[in-house]
Amino acid sequence: MAFPPPPKSSPQSSRWQRLLAQAGKVGQPSVLATLAASALVLGVRAVGALQGLELGLYDQMMRLRPTPLPDDRILVVGIDETDIQSRQEWPIQDDTIAELLSVLIEAEPRAVGLDMFRDLPIGEGRDTLLEQIQNNSTIFPVCKISSPDNPGVPPPPGTPEAQVSFSDLVVDPGGILRRSLLIAAPPTDADTVGTHICNDPNAQLFSLGLQLARQYLTTEGIELEVTAEQELRFGNVVLSRLQSNLGGYHNIDAQGYQIMLNYRAARMAVPQVSLTDVLSGDVGAAQIRDRIVLIGATTPEAKDEFYTPFSGGLRDSQKMAGVIVHAQSVSQILSAVLDDRPLLWSLPTWGEALWVVIWGLGGALFATYIRRPVTYGAVAIALLGGLYGLCFVVFLQGGWLPIVPAALALGFASGGVVLLDRFNKSDYGQAVYKQMKVLLRLDIEIDHSKVGEQVAEITDTEYFNTLQAQARELRARRQGKQSTTPTDTRTSTTPAATSASDEPSEPITTDDYLQNLKQKAERFKSTSDLKSKSDKPDAES
Repeated sequence: MAFPPPPKSSPQSSRWQRLLAQAGKVGQPSVLATLAASALVLGVRAVGALQGLELGLYDQMMRLRPTPLPDDRILVVGIDETDIQSRQEWPIQDDTIAELLSVLIEAEPRAVGLDMFRDLPIGEGRDTLLEQIQNNSTIFPVCKISSPDNPGVPPPPGTPEAQVSFSDLVVDPGGILRRSLLIAAPPTDADTVGTHICNDPNAQLFSLGLQLARQYLTTEGIELEVTAEQELRFGNVVLSRLQSNLGGYHNIDAQGYQIMLNYRAARMAVPQVSLTDVLSGDVGAAQIRDRIVLIGATTPEAKDEFYTPFSGGLRDSQKMAGVIVHAQSVSQILSAVLDDRPLLWSLPTWGEALWVVIWGLGGALFATYIRRPVTYGAVAIALLGGLYGLCFVVFLQGGWLPIVPAALALGFASGGVVLLDRFNKSDYGQAVYKQMKVLLRLDIEIDHSKVGEQVAEITDTEYFNTLQAQARELRARRQGKQSTTPTDTRTSTTPAATSASDEPSEPITTDDYLQNLKQKAERFKSTSDLKSKSDKPDAES
């Protein structure tokens, strides 16, 4: 029976085959360079070697953001150097603070935050000040949480626990404040002098910013809730808890409940007036009513200033007063809940790894197709600029994407492709390639010899000889039956179509197959014996 020839491939299928073959040639070095570069960058990042660079770029993007209008829901009464000199007081005495609170409470603010320690009497007016704090649930004085090397500072005596808040802030290595601590508990091994709520390990304390924001939002009908994942929520806005490896951070201390501090602006984030302005009546009641008012020192004498992401770009005032930092924290929560201003977020670990691999693959592919040095440099600069621009656009929406790891993966992968290409074209690379081909060919020959040895061992067994004898017997029986069967003596009037290529052929039987296998095994053994004799050293010599 003649079989039809195999169908010829169409030009379209051949074109696809060529494209696939070309893609395979391009993809092999690109994938190799991408995987190597991504693994290197992610490994270096995992040990924290890139944290400084990533935080530096984070600060730069924070400074480049457009500045919104001041948050007029908040008012800061700052005690500056002019107030100190005009009143000849430092620290500001209790009766002055009591007078200030009286003016503010009369104007009906929603909440007042007192960012000044008043655990001990300072001057006159102590009783009046404590009475105001105890009788007004909208006043929130601060304390300092104790630590193993600091006993902390208690709140003013008699302050209801619901009004106590802490003023502690979290500073990154390098002294820059990027995070906001919302809830904390004093440690069990704290240095305690006396007993108060701010050194009680069983107490869950709210920060000044969270207390003031909660008070304001409660009047708006929005209560603070805790989700099933133990995260804070106001309405539909979840304040996602900061993890120790969020964004560019590596294994930071994330104890307590922390979030990234989404600063509003470097200056004039909120309206600000002085102590003298309020007491002299220059600040009207309309500027205070229904607002959150924070009272704190803005003078350098208080030594309550912090470096922020804006510090690197400021020429004069490099630090931000602590009371302004608390105001930024309040504004962040209010803006997220009431104005839909995004909170800061980052991709999960697997998402960041995928992001790095994608940029590494992009670098490998562009290096594969672009060979001219000038074009190569221009495209590389364009890709890096596009990476920074894309990350900045996402940052405006609150997303913190890994810029440094992606840029390094892009550079390493593209450089790896160039180096692989030069290596393959070099004389040394060609020599290595030829040597590998020799080694692979030798390995294939060794595999064939092993197969031959196994076949020879099988043909020498008694089972194989028995099987071969049974096959001969079956063939003899079949031939005997065919000889006794009558043949059709009729002749056909139609001649059979013949072809020069049609030749009679006998079907291959089991006996033939076994006999051929036996002969091949004998030839292999004879060849192996000759090789062993030629390789055997002459013992007589």
